[in-house]
Amino acid sequence: MFKAIYRQARYLDYGIFIPYLVLSGIGIVMVYSASSYVATSNGSSPTGYLIRQLVWVVVGLMITLFVLAINLQFFKQLGFWSMLGVLMLGVLTLLRLFGQSINGAAGWIVLGPVSIQPAEFCKVFLIVYLAAIVERREQQLGVVKLRDLNSQLVLVGVMILLIVIQPDIGGATINLVIAAVVLFASGMSYLVGVGSFAAAVVGFEWVLVPLISHLPKNILSHYYQLRRFVGFLNPFTTASGDGTQLVNSYYAISNGGLMGVGIGNSIQKRGYLPEPNTDFIMSITAEELGLIGVLLIMVLLAVIVIRVIYIGVRSQSTFNTLVCYGVAAYLTIQAFINIGGVVGLIPITGVTFPFISYGGSSMMVLTLSLGLVLNVAAREKRQRLTAVRQES
Repeated sequence: MFKAIYRQARYLDYGIFIPYLVLSGIGIVMVYSASSYVATSNGSSPTGYLIRQLVWVVVGLMITLFVLAINLQFFKQLGFWSMLGVLMLGVLTLLRLFGQSINGAAGWIVLGPVSIQPAEFCKVFLIVYLAAIVERREQQLGVVKLRDLNSQLVLVGVMILLIVIQPDIGGATINLVIAAVVLFASGMSYLVGVGSFAAAVVGFEWVLVPLISHLPKNILSHYYQLRRFVGFLNPFTTASGDGTQLVNSYYAISNGGLMGVGIGNSIQKRGYLPEPNTDFIMSITAEELGLIGVLLIMVLLAVIVIRVIYIGVRSQSTFNTLVCYGVAAYLTIQAFINIGGVVGLIPITGVTFPFISYGGSSMMVLTLSLGLVLNVAAREKRQRLTAVRQES
């Protein structure tokens, strides 16, 4: 294994690897800053979250290097991924019935001090599974259409539905976008995708928002996810209740201004803003590092996404290309949903920011995804260099 890692590391894409390391480093600092006050207030060690995040970053780096060394043919074994898909459906079903509820969603497996969120792992599963099945169908049929993937689409649809009913709207949205990008990037008709997106926007603006706005208070009080919608629609009129997260997020961003108040000096993390080290870590980052710090993080993530897309465009393999596009979609939509929530552009859905927010499941899935892309990049680079040597 170490020989395989060394062999692949010689072709490592530093345009992805270095920004990933820098973002992880910033994440460690911000998790410590955002969590220390809350941890102390709860009687825990102020360095508790820092130590756990350090562990997850190290574990994530090991996962990245491990995936980098695996032969890509392993990820194309449809029998294995089909069985894994059925297993994940079973886990998601059991979670809905017996899962630990955190922030209104029964989507967690709690193993002592460690909490695992299976919906996170669906993201990388969908990327690899759909990329592998599309390549296989392309080899068999030449041109792949949606009707050629009926059984696979049923599995994907049921998986996303099970995430929705946890309820985890943010996770379901990300998985849906990943599946759509991989499918339509394979050359299928864009009309279906554009039509579905337009229908979703119209349904949200004309149906869902008015419906939720007029629901009786006794119904809203029992549904955490619906209350988040109410907080999004009327944050300042519900500032002492459902809108408190968004209002305090606004205060944090306003306090930070251009340059920020300095690391450790956030006011909103001191009991005013819930989830300061996870869902709202970018609000604390904006307060402490200012707009400049937030832009730096966004630029680093954009560099990774652009580089991933570039690798996908240059690839000669359908599987490699779709994996890259799927990972790029995953990083982009997850960052958009998180930032959109903290600035009030979209409802808060409990989605973390890539590499910055605290979370073991998120870090493992992110590094699995990047390891896949780095594997693709290394093998593509090695093949090109080999071809050049043969020609010369």
